[in-house]
Amino acid sequence: MRAIRILFAVLVAISSLAGTGAAGSASTTSTTDGVAPGAIGLLDCNGYSPIQKSVKRNMVCADPRALYDGKPSRFYDNGHYIGHDEPSIRFLSTVPGSANDVTWTEQLPMDPAAAPTVATPGSDLTHWFELSAAPWFGMALCDPFSYPQAACKPNSDSNAPKNPPTFNVDGGGSSFLEVQFYPPGFGPFPDNLSCDNSHWCASLHINDLECTGQFHFCNFNCIEPTNFAFIQTDGVPTGPPSPQRANLATVTPNATTLLMNPGDRLRVHIFDAPVPGGSGSALKVQVDDLSTGQSGFMQASAANGYMATILGNCKGVPFNYEPEYSTAQPQNLVPWAALQGGLLTQYEIGHFTPCTTVSNPVTFTVGGFTDTFWQTCSGPYEVPADNATNPEISDAPCYPAGDTHGGTSDPNEVTGCVNFFGNGDVDFDGTPYWRDWPNSTSPNTFPSTFLQQQPTTNGQMYSSVQFETDLAASESTCGPTRLSGCAAPPPGAPGGFYPYWTQAKVSGSCVWEFGQMPNGNAFGGDAQFDGPSSYFFGTLSSPVLPNPNCSG
Repeated sequence: MRAIRILFAVLVAISSLAGTGAAGSASTTSTTDGVAPGAIGLLDCNGYSPIQKSVKRNMVCADPRALYDGKPSRFYDNGHYIGHDEPSIRFLSTVPGSANDVTWTEQLPMDPAAAPTVATPGSDLTHWFELSAAPWFGMALCDPFSYPQAACKPNSDSNAPKNPPTFNVDGGGSSFLEVQFYPPGFGPFPDNLSCDNSHWCASLHINDLECTGQFHFCNFNCIEPTNFAFIQTDGVPTGPPSPQRANLATVTPNATTLLMNPGDRLRVHIFDAPVPGGSGSALKVQVDDLSTGQSGFMQASAANGYMATILGNCKGVPFNYEPEYSTAQPQNLVPWAALQGGLLTQYEIGHFTPCTTVSNPVTFTVGGFTDTFWQTCSGPYEVPADNATNPEISDAPCYPAGDTHGGTSDPNEVTGCVNFFGNGDVDFDGTPYWRDWPNSTSPNTFPSTFLQQQPTTNGQMYSSVQFETDLAASESTCGPTRLSGCAAPPPGAPGGFYPYWTQAKVSGSCVWEFGQMPNGNAFGGDAQFDGPSSYFFGTLSSPVLPNPNCSG
């Protein structure tokens, strides 16, 4: 890998937590103690904290749901809508351990050898960074310092929220794990998408939500605190992972960051494991590259610098995150998330708009790293242009092809924007909403597809699945009283396309694919997402379905 230089209203504490250690998985630190937030960090995954500057403004975050006056709505972070597009599959099982010990085996996709083109939406040559900023695997985690600010017993179904479909009895404190994978081609990671132009890299990323049950009170100084660390060959974070202490080193890969080649076959094990030294247990992610023989891991432990966040003052508490549930049943979800959570595979989309030119530059500095981004995209994808009459004001940040960001990264492969300042491509004109997705297991005009085998828990397959996307919350046509406008593809999107899941037999294995694959069971294409969920108006969700395992 090319060497990358190291870049770039205190509130009253909730009385139910005061003076206590967090049950089950926290250290003995009380809520009267804690680590004060630094000037930069990850107190708010979305970058809108009024008391701290985000060390990575374009972080991929979990999407919260919301209740205003008891009615479901979009979630706003300090006045900013922060929803985005996350098509996913929940894997469901009644087998003990299915929610806290899962193994995924997948083959990373390959890009075409030629550079991306920006000429004809729907038939342009594309690379994976244009399609998904971060494919990830999900799991619900215990955290009594997160919504709904209630005790949580690790690895126990007793934490489940009650009274579906409203789930207005909130259950245990819950966090959202995303084991994120980042495609090559559009670096540097601190203010863009990629680790370099040749490799995939990955992280152990955890989001909390600093609200009480039913969203009666939220601390918007630290609304969605994030713990972040790359998967490392030595298991040592590149910098402090916690929301309070994260710095530029945290989000900069180093010589021991696990780098994976396109086309490599991986085994990813996510499980609860003893912390070295006897200090309890914590969630561990182990990634074995079966093609190169390399391995990497990360553990979400206090010893590694992971911290929960105190609702009342945003201070950090050294913390061992552990899985929340025993079984992956439908009711065992993350009660604050737009996606119901649990055992998930997902593709974060809506984060690339190709351009022929970019304009209106802005220079910014974070932690000693200074860079320039552009705010305006011009080209065949921008029809109509972003303006006050468009639901999307800007696709920023944008970067020109060849940009090395002051010599800190390989040259960007194409001119384009990553759609984070508006929190996604809310006019749906970028690459992900055209037929630019994989249609083959080998690269052609489009990249090859991911090939994800059926996940297993202690060798057993998950018996049921549920298709889901929180796309609709970002649609201007969708609202709690306008459910007919909540749909996939997005109504009025110029490309008229939305990618979908396929299950197919490839090289003797039953695999899950994503895009526009013609080789297996497409579950009706976009119809697989069915219609508006009774859980949250902005989510489209299928019923729970049998997992056919390529049998039908």
